[in-house]
Amino acid sequence: MKKIKVLIVDDSAVTRKLITESLEKSREIEVVATAIDPFIAVNKIQRHEPDVITLDIEMPRMDGLTFLSKIMIAHPMPVIMVSAFTEKGAKETMKALELGAVDFVLKPRIDDNEAWEKFASELIEKVITASGTTIKRSLRRAAEAAPSVKVLEKHTADVILPKKKPVEAKARTGMVVAIGASTGGTEAIAEILRNLPEESPGIVIVQHMPEKFTKAFSDRLNGFSKLYVKEAEHGDRLYRGTALVAPGDRHMLLRSDANGYWVEINDGPPVNRHRPAVDVLFRSVAQVAGKSSLGALLTGMGADGAAGLLEMKEAGAKTIAQDEKSSVVFGMPREAIRLGAAEMVKNLKEITDYIRDLD
Repeated sequence: MKKIKVLIVDDSAVTRKLITESLEKSREIEVVATAIDPFIAVNKIQRHEPDVITLDIEMPRMDGLTFLSKIMIAHPMPVIMVSAFTEKGAKETMKALELGAVDFVLKPRIDDNEAWEKFASELIEKVITASGTTIKRSLRRAAEAAPSVKVLEKHTADVILPKKKPVEAKARTGMVVAIGASTGGTEAIAEILRNLPEESPGIVIVQHMPEKFTKAFSDRLNGFSKLYVKEAEHGDRLYRGTALVAPGDRHMLLRSDANGYWVEINDGPPVNRHRPAVDVLFRSVAQVAGKSSLGALLTGMGADGAAGLLEMKEAGAKTIAQDEKSSVVFGMPREAIRLGAAEMVKNLKEITDYIRDLD
């Protein structure tokens, strides 16, 4: 079996060792080389022709963002950023995704063994996906490739919000658009919001991303979108021309009262191993907005959001899955299509046009 060849670029010898040990838990991955900075990495790329690079942001001689921009021009390949869990790290990671990085993982503290176990599982999954040779494999296959790595218990949306028939909202504030995404979603969502007019329907968004990173993400979107985009807080109202992004590590649910729609922020357990989870948001939209809503499930690995999109469809909502050609990873949309949850399959421009034409 041909293994996925990985090059690790990080200036810390300890971190390079820990990342190597993490990846070697998978029988499908081979760390072919490591490099302490981008200049050495260039030679290693030419010599070993890796399938995937893991790249630190802060390094001597040349920072990771500069190196990434040069890679994407001279030798495009899948790059996963290894990011610090800081406000600065979040902003730099958003820039890296904009420059073409496939995904990112958070670097744990050196002495946190439990966090490194979780890091290993996440990185293996993302390397397998990023490699391009195993994109259609499920999360289960990624877990099988690393039998020594712990996998979190997988809950459904029932742990947050029981399934029930949708009810009519007490007040109407027009259509609600619910968007869910994971790998590749930051740029897909950016492309949609960049091209929507100021008076677009209210939008609620779940992008799989940790806390601090969702704030940097929403701030970036707000900087170029005609809509007012913010990281959601409990009780925020959803109006036309507004887009609310679920905060990292917390679920977001749509609610309604006599004055219209608002969002609840919830600290319940992960659903589909994600918090925030798309299924939670989509179920709440199905129950509260029903036929006055549109659900769009975009690029991402796994199946989060597929069941929720089906519930939206059954509640009378319009439902869209992003097409394979425009998806970075055709995992979540494919599952929605397989379930019969997507009425339409469209590329990003077509999804944007459809939202623009909503009443």
